[in-house]
Amino acid sequence: MMKTIDNVQKNLSRVSTKIYLIIAVLIFGASNSVTTKLIDIGKSHLIDGQNPISPCNVLFVGNLCALGLMFLIFRQDWKFTTLKVLTCQDWISLTVTGILSGAIAPWLIFTALEKTNVTNIVLIGRIEPILNLILGVWLLSSRVNFWTMTGSIVSFFGVVITALFASSGQMISMGGFQIGIGEIFVAIAAIISSISTIMGKLQLRSIPLGIFMIYRNILGTVIFFLLANFLYGLDHFNHVLSPFLWQWMLIYAGIIVVFGQFCWLAGLKNATSTQINLASLFNPMVAIFMAYLILGEIPTMAQYLGGSLLLIGIILSFLGNLPQ
Repeated sequence: MMKTIDNVQKNLSRVSTKIYLIIAVLIFGASNSVTTKLIDIGKSHLIDGQNPISPCNVLFVGNLCALGLMFLIFRQDWKFTTLKVLTCQDWISLTVTGILSGAIAPWLIFTALEKTNVTNIVLIGRIEPILNLILGVWLLSSRVNFWTMTGSIVSFFGVVITALFASSGQMISMGGFQIGIGEIFVAIAAIISSISTIMGKLQLRSIPLGIFMIYRNILGTVIFFLLANFLYGLDHFNHVLSPFLWQWMLIYAGIIVVFGQFCWLAGLKNATSTQINLASLFNPMVAIFMAYLILGEIPTMAQYLGGSLLLIGIILSFLGNLPQ
């Protein structure tokens, strides 16, 4: 079995950056809808009046299942000879990335899923590509052409329209405008994800992919568990050992957490800022389609308008980078 896993890993290493990014976009595009669907399935199978597939259980148990699979695939990266090469600065940067992308950002998204619909989450989360471009130019000295920047700005206006007019949950007032708490959580998560993406690209220059993925997931799982206990109490994890929960989480972890993360990080390692930006821009189109296909969500007028601007931004970015 171990030999088979090694052969799979070698074959995956030959896949191109573009293929990795395309697969990651498809998986991540479906992830929020799949998560919402699993939570709905749990509501139909209550245990002592509680949903065994609660958002917290999905994230916690999903990460535990993912860690087991990751250790099988990337155990070669955790040899002592490899670990001792990493510097103290490497471990500090990995720790920061693990806390941001492995715990805080997922918690914000999972909380937002309870306060607004998937389409809103998808559209508002698209502030991430323009932040990726800005940080890429600043920290990676990346070159961005006029069309890519214009496309990202147009897409950003689509996000603003969605955030201001498409909220379906609890609202707060901001300078005369109202915006939902769920939408604010998504925006903060997008900012954190953007910072983590650029930090991850820098880290993957010297840190093996297996160490990056496993350490981030371990740290993210521990921090999230402590955070959830502080906010909600230990009772929130009453049914964490439910076989019904674990059978779904093994599938969820294998496809979305492990394979999705692997494809994104493997693509990220050698991708240009333009490729990362295009992948991030295409993600919402896939996600909105999946929300309709899996959950039956029909976009509102505000979401149609925001999505149209998003689509225009994608076309401008794509045409500007067609030679690449």
